[in-house]
Amino acid sequence: MAELPKLSVRLSGASHPRDCVALAKIAEANGYHAVWFPENAFGRGALPAASACAAATTTIGIGIGVFNPYNRHPTLMAMEIAALDELAQGRVRLGIGSGIAASTERMGLSAARPLAAVRDAITILRAMLKGEEVDYAGELFSARKVKLEWPAPRPDMPLLMAARGEQALALAGKLADGLIISNMCPAEFTQAAVLTMREAARQAQRAVPAEVVQYVPCAVRLDRAEAHALAKREIGEMLASFWSLGACVPSAKAALLCARAISERDFAAAVARLRAGERAADVLDHRFVEAFAIAGTAEDALAQARRYREAGTSELVLTFAGARAEPDMQYLANAARITG
Repeated sequence: MAELPKLSVRLSGASHPRDCVALAKIAEANGYHAVWFPENAFGRGALPAASACAAATTTIGIGIGVFNPYNRHPTLMAMEIAALDELAQGRVRLGIGSGIAASTERMGLSAARPLAAVRDAITILRAMLKGEEVDYAGELFSARKVKLEWPAPRPDMPLLMAARGEQALALAGKLADGLIISNMCPAEFTQAAVLTMREAARQAQRAVPAEVVQYVPCAVRLDRAEAHALAKREIGEMLASFWSLGACVPSAKAALLCARAISERDFAAAVARLRAGERAADVLDHRFVEAFAIAGTAEDALAQARRYREAGTSELVLTFAGARAEPDMQYLANAARITG
């Protein structure tokens, strides 16, 4: 039997920080590896909830996934993430990506040259965390004789990169400590993405990044049909937006189409029906659930998690579906302890 990836929990940016603290405590008590905090434009920022959870827990990892340099300069990232890691006593990992261009442009900012932006951000951030005085002229972002005013607690804090396109995946292999893969990327995509990242690392003659962190919605119930209905709702809420994104970001569409059991025609038809107001439970069949969610009984979910591990995922970050995540988190954790 294939081993499980590490299991972590994604805490929604729509949730109040106090609710995040309650879930983080439950996740820690049940042996989850980390809690991860997304940061979406115009929602709650990640730092208040992450800081509250860091202060309220002692062992569980704290992941930020992700910051982007367009709306948070790399020097500011260094200040904030080092302070958060100090609060968490060395439990923080940071994900860096280029963000969503449309959101960045709504701020009156240019989202041009995303790979250069991420390269500059990681370069500046890594040097500042090491305590160096940074004098760096980047293609988009620079730092002129900048140094943190106190020693960062971990000069080697893991810096992961969110990536999907071929060039971004290669950059992750050349520069980052790991990879973050977003929702709506099937295991077939993960397998190819990991190969691209690893090959780029080998060509750069550096250690292959060990961490591959993947977001995926999760619905676990004793009743498999109930779990699948929940998963379809979660997928339905994301599918139309990811399909639209694919019209201007080819890598987003290519990732969806890695789900080989679903044709491009079937994707388009499903999106059209969802946009017309049909329920996801009526539109999406088992192929969508198998490709884009962890769903079913706890035993089903663990078998699916092992499939991601075989594809190269080292850590699966689960967004638990439904009104109350606590019992589902406990149900899955109990099954994982029993089966190993």
